[in-house]
Order: sequence, then structure tokens, then C-alpha cells
Amino acid sequence: MNNKFDEFTKSMAQSVTRRAALKKFGVGLAGMALACFGFARKTHAGACKGLGAPCKDHSECCSGFCPGLFSSRRGHCASPF
Repeated sequence: MNNKFDEFTKSMAQSVTRRAALKKFGVGLAGMALACFGFARKTHAGACKGLGAPCKDHSECCSGFCPGLFSSRRGHCASPF
């Protein structure tokens, strides 16, 4: 266990070039932007239905999941997990 910690501290103590640091910062910033704007589920307050409510489309449910869409009966909002 101490060996892994020692290796980690040695890697943290190594110098990093300015280019590598800016590249890592840019990748982290791009990841945060995608998380905030690109992959965010768009729901409107009051416009979505709660669990168990009948639905015709995934966007109608607050959870974003409406199972049974492709079956003959209507789906009901459910948890995606």
C-alpha cells in the first residue's frame, strides 16, 4: 500500500510543461462545458409528469424514461435505473 502511495506522490512532484498543463486544463474545461450544456437533460419545471403517469414520449416524463412506447399499450413514466 505504501508503495502505491509513494509512486503517486512522486508522480505528483514531477514537473509538468506549460503545454501539458494547458492541455489538461483545456480538456477539463471542455468536459465541464459538455456536462453542463451538451449532455444535460432538458426538462421544464411543471411540464413533466411524475413516476407512474401515462406517457407517449420520453420527453413527457421528469425521469426522461417512458417504457412501453413501442408496444400496443401506453407507457407509464418510470425510473431509468
